[in-house]
Amino acid sequence: MRHVRRRTVRRATRLAAVGGLLLGGVMVTQAAMASEPPATTTVPGGAAQSVASTGADLVKRLGTARTAGSWVDAEGRPVVAVTDEDSAAAVRAAGAEAKVVGHSLNELKSAAAALRSAPRVAGTAWVMDYKSNQVVVRGDSTVSASDWGRMTDVASGIGSFVRMERTEGTFTTRLNGAQPILSTGGRCSAGFNVTNGSNDFILTAGHCGPTGSSWFADNQGAQQVGETVNSTFPGSDFSLVQYAGGKAGAGADIVAIGDGNGVRITGVGDAAVGQRVFRSGSTTGLRDGEVTGLDATVNYPEGTVSGLIETNVCAESGDSGGPMFSEGVALGVTSGGSGDCTTGGTTFFQPVTKALAQLGVQLIVAAPSDAAGNGASPAPSEGAPQPSSSPTQAAVAPGSVTPGSTTPVTGGTGTVSLVARLTDPRNIGPGLLVIAGSLVALVATRYIRAEQDRKAYQRHYSATWG
Repeated sequence: MRHVRRRTVRRATRLAAVGGLLLGGVMVTQAAMASEPPATTTVPGGAAQSVASTGADLVKRLGTARTAGSWVDAEGRPVVAVTDEDSAAAVRAAGAEAKVVGHSLNELKSAAAALRSAPRVAGTAWVMDYKSNQVVVRGDSTVSASDWGRMTDVASGIGSFVRMERTEGTFTTRLNGAQPILSTGGRCSAGFNVTNGSNDFILTAGHCGPTGSSWFADNQGAQQVGETVNSTFPGSDFSLVQYAGGKAGAGADIVAIGDGNGVRITGVGDAAVGQRVFRSGSTTGLRDGEVTGLDATVNYPEGTVSGLIETNVCAESGDSGGPMFSEGVALGVTSGGSGDCTTGGTTFFQPVTKALAQLGVQLIVAAPSDAAGNGASPAPSEGAPQPSSSPTQAAVAPGSVTPGSTTPVTGGTGTVSLVARLTDPRNIGPGLLVIAGSLVALVATRYIRAEQDRKAYQRHYSATWG
């Protein structure tokens, strides 16, 4: 009976050890696979809908002769400016707020066209202010009294809905994402990763450097990032930097926001006036603010750029080309502006959708399975950089909008091999402990069995020949 019990215990121990080996192997494999960078996909410009969609769709449906733009109010509701009560009723029936105004979007666009046809004055900018139903013309500190007087005369000839404002500072490009890229011309910030299906690129500002510019990740020029292969500035402000290795590598769907953290990009869309947005740059990190205007024109010293997004997010030299986003949706890349992140200011962004369409590339975004299941972005993890609390803080639904899903920045441009993941003790430690314990148990049972067999044989031999 004792022999039977011992044999049963040994058999159960061996089975447990084999089971432990299998379990440990599964744990190691799962840990290694979990450390693999998440899959990415691509979306063409405009494939993902942003907060602007409801208002923009109504403006498109009703027409620019009956509407005058749209925006998002403090509660996050879409508001559409309309020129008559019938249009207002249609907007309300669609679930949006309506505001009856005196000038249509056609009139605002006509005013902007008249300003563009006037003699160019560096240091001026104008934007259609949908909320006030006006075109606002701003002049920085470099504009002389005579030039400002000439611009005022032009505005007066257009109509009373053109408003003139002086602003402090100067309208400049922000040469000098999030990650810094450097060339002989200065420092910029990487924007978003894009692809044409064969090669991957960085989408950044066009004023950062002309076609042929080489970019590096260090001041010594030892770590080459890539080379500018397509640049548009002035007119628009975007460029493509082709990766030296051809591929963006791990974390291509992430933009850095500081302290080793990043935001996962899940789509691309158009900005809306009143929308709370976030910008990241290599000089000032993560900052937030509000979209204050669309289709802005800025007369930089280097030339005129039109079709920009105007915001009250601050930026400084070196932030050029960095990404602007909200809830993980790519919206723009930093172009320029006035002020700084101490006193606040105005910053303009090149819309991503327009750049993608003109360049014929697609944004690299997180695969659908990596996005939040309900479409809402998780709150940033504990210790992650928070939006600024500067005077440029947005007033749009405070606290209800985030940059997007926060995740560690992987860094590097190469993918992590399976061998590297399998040999990383941080991934496979628990599984290895289970395997080691199972091996010890298996060896112990084999040793005990061998000793028992040896002693049984010795007793039998002694009894036979003794």
